[in-house]
Amino acid sequence: MHVPRSVGMGIGFFAVAAALYPSQPHVWVWTLLVLHGFGWPHLAYLLAKSSKQPYKAERRNLIYDSLAGGLWAGAMGFNPLPTVAALSMMAMNNIAAGGPRLFLWGVLAQTLGALAAYGIFLPELFPTITQIQVYACLPMLAIYPMAIGWLSYRVALQLSESKKTLEKLSTTDSLTGLMNHGAWKDLLRVEFNHCQAHRRHDSVALIDIDHFKTINDTYGHIIGDNVLKQLSTVLSANLRETDLAGRYGGDEFCVILPDTTLAQATDILERLRRTVYDHAHTALPDIRLSLSIGIAAYGPHLTDAGMWLHEADMALYAAKSTGRNRVNAALPGEKVYGALSAAFD
Repeated sequence: MHVPRSVGMGIGFFAVAAALYPSQPHVWVWTLLVLHGFGWPHLAYLLAKSSKQPYKAERRNLIYDSLAGGLWAGAMGFNPLPTVAALSMMAMNNIAAGGPRLFLWGVLAQTLGALAAYGIFLPELFPTITQIQVYACLPMLAIYPMAIGWLSYRVALQLSESKKTLEKLSTTDSLTGLMNHGAWKDLLRVEFNHCQAHRRHDSVALIDIDHFKTINDTYGHIIGDNVLKQLSTVLSANLRETDLAGRYGGDEFCVILPDTTLAQATDILERLRRTVYDHAHTALPDIRLSLSIGIAAYGPHLTDAGMWLHEADMALYAAKSTGRNRVNAALPGEKVYGALSAAFD
């Protein structure tokens, strides 16, 4: 609120000054008006910035704005144009910042301030509006709404960025940085629908780290987490930009390979398997990691994404049950799965 408050109070000063001038107020009134118009916005900013709860402090500042606005309205004798202009702008602030509740508190503060000032100054009620007062109010009516609009635009941009960040957090696995289980399965459903509609040749793979529980039990979960992070890095580096990798859960990873036949997917994942097996892990230099991988290609026999994923899961199960450290592909439409890569080196 610092910028719009500074703008509002600065241009509001001239509107109030033009309304007060005919009554020739005392010097202390002019001094108070100057301090309020040009000093209060910066004091309010410092109060909010130094508070442990800046949002609540700024809400209180808005109530103080309303109270002061009511005081000047009463001191002006409720001169119609500057009073309506000033109080309506403050009401707009309150609604924008706190909704109906803050608006009602603001109205109460304005009313109390106006009655108190009227009791102190006893000005002429509803004086005639002069041409100078009209000109003095024009900047408030023209410039301040633009300042509020600019602030609203900035808030909208910030909310948009926050929404994008939250969306990314909600779809990202916090440990590996890959897509999480739910986000990946949502994409799988989308890809399945694309395959059905456009007869695309996509493949899906499930990847499991062999004997990962032994690593966790022997070296601890911190080392286990480090293994998962490194595998996610190797996975991202060895897949294509179009491939969609995620963490399915635990030590299991998942990949969607768009526009990729079963044979092409097997070649890609076989290279990945060999890369991981040949790579000396920094945390476990004496141990070679190995992967069991199951692949399933889209086919017209599949009725939904779940069935497609089940075929890949069965292929993974076959890879693990026939020796691990291998890539196994589901034969489309068959219940028998063939081993399509080298066994344990």
